[in-house]
Amino acid sequence: MVLDGSAIGGLLQEISGTDMTGAEATCPTCGAAGPVAETAVHLRGPGTVVRCRICSGLLMVISPIRGMNCIDAGGLTAFGLRQDG
Repeated sequence: MVLDGSAIGGLLQEISGTDMTGAEATCPTCGAAGPVAETAVHLRGPGTVVRCRICSGLLMVISPIRGMNCIDAGGLTAFGLRQDG
């Protein structure tokens, strides 16, 4: 089952201390950019896998390791909150 990025909103907030579902993520495979809330999230497996909704390129993997959530975001070419103004 594929969910949208909102499914990991609480997890990302726990890790970063802020709501990251509105953060822009850019796919290295196809160049698509959009909010984390619009990514494709796969929860089944040893970790949470986040993929590009357009091309299915791997964006990040979040894995619990020794009681900590570790993020491998090596699949992102850009990731951050938008600055208005």
